[in-house]
Amino acid sequence: MNSFKFLKPYRMTMFVAIFFLLLELVVELFQPYILSKIINNGIVHKDLAYVSKWGIIMIVLSVVAFLAGVLNTFYATHVAQSYSFVLRKTLFEKVQSFSFTTFSFLPTSSIITRLTNDVSQLQSAVFMSLRIILRAPLIVTGSVIMALILNWKLSFILFLILPFLFMFLNWMVKKGRGLFKNVQENVDVVNSVLRENLVGMKLIKAFVRNDYENKRFQHINKNLKQKTSVALRTMEITMPVMLLFMNASILVVLWFGNSKVHTHETNIGDIVAIVNYISRITSSFSVFSFIISAFSRMRASSERIDEILTIEEDLIEKNEGNNLRNRLEGKIQFHQVSFRYPNSDKEVLNNISFLAYPEQTIAILGSTGSGKTSLFQLIPRLYEADGGSILIDDQDIRKMNSKQLRGQIGYVPQEALLFTGTIKENLLMGREDATDEEVYLAAKHAQIHETILSFPNGYESKIGQKGVNLSGGQKQRLAIARAIIRKPSILLLDDSTSALDLKTEASLIEALKNYKCTTLIITQKITTAKNADKILIIDEGQLVEEGTHDSLLNSSKLYKAIYYSQYGKEELMDVKGAN
Repeated sequence: MNSFKFLKPYRMTMFVAIFFLLLELVVELFQPYILSKIINNGIVHKDLAYVSKWGIIMIVLSVVAFLAGVLNTFYATHVAQSYSFVLRKTLFEKVQSFSFTTFSFLPTSSIITRLTNDVSQLQSAVFMSLRIILRAPLIVTGSVIMALILNWKLSFILFLILPFLFMFLNWMVKKGRGLFKNVQENVDVVNSVLRENLVGMKLIKAFVRNDYENKRFQHINKNLKQKTSVALRTMEITMPVMLLFMNASILVVLWFGNSKVHTHETNIGDIVAIVNYISRITSSFSVFSFIISAFSRMRASSERIDEILTIEEDLIEKNEGNNLRNRLEGKIQFHQVSFRYPNSDKEVLNNISFLAYPEQTIAILGSTGSGKTSLFQLIPRLYEADGGSILIDDQDIRKMNSKQLRGQIGYVPQEALLFTGTIKENLLMGREDATDEEVYLAAKHAQIHETILSFPNGYESKIGQKGVNLSGGQKQRLAIARAIIRKPSILLLDDSTSALDLKTEASLIEALKNYKCTTLIITQKITTAKNADKILIIDEGQLVEEGTHDSLLNSSKLYKAIYYSQYGKEELMDVKGAN
């Protein structure tokens, strides 16, 4: 299992924990043996000195066992906590390296469950292995050996019972593994619905969908309860079966031991010690149902974590490719580019070709679902094109170092996503080494500086999760400021001015001219598009029209229709007359 290779740095600590565990077990296993000697040689012969001597030794050994147990717990806890820390850190770094293609195969809720719940399961498994899981079989093995040393004839019953019990345990482990894997998958579903509800709480309340969502959550929560109950009930069968056979073995020992005592073939002390050893075996078996349950969960969680660890890193995210020694000029060329999303047969983009020269502004129009955002995601190599080629400064982007390429691109997604922290911290995500003056300038160009200063703490004001305490327009302008603070060679604005009024948007577009970058803007507004150097109209994944505002107004029926829908027929006639 790949997930357990992270225990290697803690091998020495694990050996120390196991040493104290073995010391505790040796002491515990010798106590019934000493007790048999006290009974046979002390109590039977009424030798108080002998009883006192070995009684004191037993007390000292008990203290030793107690201290060894405490130290074992300390080191076991250290190993388990350190292991889970490294594993969680490694998993998070691995997830950070995933391409968008990989994320399409692993739902966000499943990844969250694996990094939290599944890692916690393995952490518990490591601790219990060093403290409980390892202890139980050693107690069983040691008790059998000591019982045989005392009287192999009376202890022979253990040879008949234990192999059957171990086969039964092995079967239960395999059964539990499948059941608990099913449980963890249902935890994924619960987390998915829970996350979806928390994110969309405003919409749920606005549409009065509380009752519906409660019923939906109750249904999937009930499924999780049922799957967990089935798994736990199945594992609980272990305990009664174990106790049945072990208590039966005690009765057999007492029955035959009684006759052996009368014929002087054995001593009372030996019988007491053997019963004591069987009782220890029984107590160890009593936690086996718990151990099997934990082990089954561990196996299921380990397999789910291994799925993440063994995912081969995408070549894009390995940052392979030619290093970019100089700043990009920003020339962008799409040559017969086609693209479809993973696990989809539908082409989102089909044979797209266009050319954008450095420092040009390109406006992209199209209906919802036409492929505009997909086109944007190909430029920073968030996805790879399935056909054709994308060139930047006449270089194929597939041959470029993806990290360095993205470092020269300012990307503002359709949904302005902000992170918990201060406004300044969010802006510095664009460029960590930006000075205060550069932060303020970017905010001014994004038309958000004055708004920030109106907040009680200015740039140190806290932003709630996903910018919950900001308006849509404020979030969009902060996202734009975050993108332009890095002074990109290419700026991608995915419908990022939709929440802005015309005056603010016009000031923003004018301010962007201060940045020597090629700007691509996805927009639905003619007011934004008409000032662009070139307009691309995309429909159902195909580039259907291309040109300037004036040329398209004269030649494109589709552009005329868009213009008419926003300005009206009279305005369109006025424009024609002016031309």
